[in-house]
Amino acid sequence: MKDTLKPGIRYEHRFVVPQNKTVPALYPEAEEFLVMPEVFATGFLVGFLEWACMKAVNPHLDWPDEQTVGTHINVSHEAATPPGLEVTAKVELLAVQKRLLVFSVEAHDGVDVISRGTHERYIIDKQKFDAKVGDKLQSRQTK
Repeated sequence: MKDTLKPGIRYEHRFVVPQNKTVPALYPEAEEFLVMPEVFATGFLVGFLEWACMKAVNPHLDWPDEQTVGTHINVSHEAATPPGLEVTAKVELLAVQKRLLVFSVEAHDGVDVISRGTHERYIIDKQKFDAKVGDKLQSRQTK
């Protein structure tokens, strides 16, 4: 990680919600999801907030060799957003504790605040991480 990775980094990320990011698209194999309203799904909202946090810190890492993975999310989903609206995430890096990054996050759809809360990410060495995942998969296959 670079010396520039410090609390106070802010980033704003925008995205127009497409049909394939609505609740029925989250798990199309689940009947329960298929009959739900066609609005921005909480699962995709979480991914959008993570995306904004990654974009905020990637310039301050030795990316792509260093990356971040989400380890904790504590956010609200306060308002429904139909497809076609643009959502904006505003994130701020609040703390850097060795490899742990803590963010405040908020999202707005142009009409309502749709989400707010906190998110934690952990800095990984991509090659080492992939090796551990490979070991885990191999150990599972030999059982």
